This record gives sequence, structure tokens and C-alpha cells, in this order.
Amino acid sequence: MRRSLWHSFQQMAASLFPARYTWPAMDIKLGDRRLHLAGSIHMGTRDMQPLPAGLLRQLSKADALIVEADITQGASPFSNDDACAPLAMRLDAEVLQRLDVLCDELSLSMAVFDTLPFWQIALMLQAQQAQRLGLRPQYGIDYQLLMAAKSANKRIIELEGPETQIALLKSLPQQGLSLLLDTLEHWHTNARLLQTMISWWLDAPPTQQPVALPTTFSSDLNDTLMRNRNQHWRELLQALPKGRYVVAVGALHLYGEDNLPGLLKS
Repeated sequence: MRRSLWHSFQQMAASLFPARYTWPAMDIKLGDRRLHLAGSIHMGTRDMQPLPAGLLRQLSKADALIVEADITQGASPFSNDDACAPLAMRLDAEVLQRLDVLCDELSLSMAVFDTLPFWQIALMLQAQQAQRLGLRPQYGIDYQLLMAAKSANKRIIELEGPETQIALLKSLPQQGLSLLLDTLEHWHTNARLLQTMISWWLDAPPTQQPVALPTTFSSDLNDTLMRNRNQHWRELLQALPKGRYVVAVGALHLYGEDNLPGLLKS
């Protein structure tokens, strides 16, 4: 009886006074499953290494690390069988000009992108932008967590995997034209958003939900890349067996409208 009362008190205290962390994270309890949700940045700066000691302690207590995809495998998810018609035949003159101007700013040759699908061009441009801001894949939060988990022989669970993520991008209408258009339209906003997410790790994370975030996706694209994936991940996380888990997903999935923690609590 005494143990049951103490357990109930602990649960009530946890709900009234949730743990605060120096990194973007929150704890969710689903019955006998304890989730530590960490808002990852897939590319990071040098001073984001090593990971916070508290986060590594969370990992050491966990039964498994859960990530969107295991990005330590090394093989490129891109294939060479997606060759498209030249950009001049696929884009109108105004968009082609905007892309050309951006390539000049980045010292990139348009020829590199000429026969690639639009979604792949968008991802390559976004990667270039991140690198210009000093971000590198080896300092990404999920990469560092994966390496630490493998070093400790922790089980790794993928919510999607690289193949599923690429299949999702390939399923976008018109070869992902909307993703390319949004990348061009919100180029500077996306740069500021990256800097904001870096500050969540280096300075202080958000303290309240929801967080007002700038728009970088169209409504349909946001449904596909954010809302629908959050809903699918909720189902996967709710089906986990008893245990403790560290869950590292993109930081934007933890904040804003229809965020993953809110869906798990609802």
C-alpha cells in the first residue's frame, strides 16, 4: 500500500513539475514505457560535441535508442536511376533563374542538378546551406547518439529507415517540385531556423509549448513531412514493449502545431 501511494505521488509530481533539460527534450510516460524525447539536429557544429552528460546518462539507462533512421551505415540512399529531363524543360523561366542565382551564390554548377529530381536538388541545396553555417554531419545529434549507442551495444530501433524516407520523397507529386519551390522561397528563413535550433542546444531550449515557428513548408508539404509522420510515429511508440527509451527525432517534430509530444499525450 505504501509503495503504491509513493508511486502515485511520484507520478503526480512528474506531471506537475516536468523535468527541465539543458537540451531540447521532454519525458513522456506511456504506461510502463518511459520515453526521453530529444530534439535532434541532423547536422551540428563542432561545439555540439560531445553530447551533454545528462543525455548520455539517459542513453545509458535506456533499453534502446530510437531514431528516424540509422545514418551510420555509410551507403548513399541516392540512386542513379532517377535521371530526369533537363531542368530547362521542367522549370519555368522565373524559377530556373532563381535557382541559377542561388547556385552562383553557392559557387555550384547548375549542371550538377540538371537531370536530378526536384526533391534531390532541394536536399542538396539544404545540405549546402547547413555547411555554409558551419554544420557537419559528424556533429549531428542523432549521429553522435547512434555512435554512443553502438559503442555501448544498445539496441537501435528505426522509426523509418533511409529507404522509407527516400520512398516518401519519391512519392511527392511532380518529383518533389513543391519541396524545391519552398527551399527557394524560404531560403533565408530556413537559415534563421537552423540557427535557432542550434541555439536550443548551445544556449537554452524552448520552455513552453507550442513554439511559434516560421513557415518553411507549404500546407500540403507540411502534412506529408511533419504531421503525417508524427502521427505514424505515435502509433509505433505506443506499441513499444515495456522499457526505457531515448527517442531522437528532428527538433521540429517536438515543437509547433501537431507536435509528437502533444500527440502522445492526447
